[in-house]
Amino acid sequence: MSSPANNNSCDAPKTEWPELVGCTIKDATDKIKADRPDLNVEALPVGTIIIPVIDLNRVRLWVDTVAEIPKIG
Repeated sequence: MSSPANNNSCDAPKTEWPELVGCTIKDATDKIKADRPDLNVEALPVGTIIIPVIDLNRVRLWVDTVAEIPKIG
């Protein structure tokens, strides 16, 4: 018997995207928005202090790598 949190039904809206681990923020955001246009996608650096509020219309992307060379200017 499956629980509502682990519903693999084809009719159920997607709630997790494990296949996006390692993707760019843009690619991950685009995929989530394609699957669930009703959601807001928020990219945050790992370790960011957040207010622990559940928002069923939000997906957080936790980012922990430097994507470009840091430089002055």
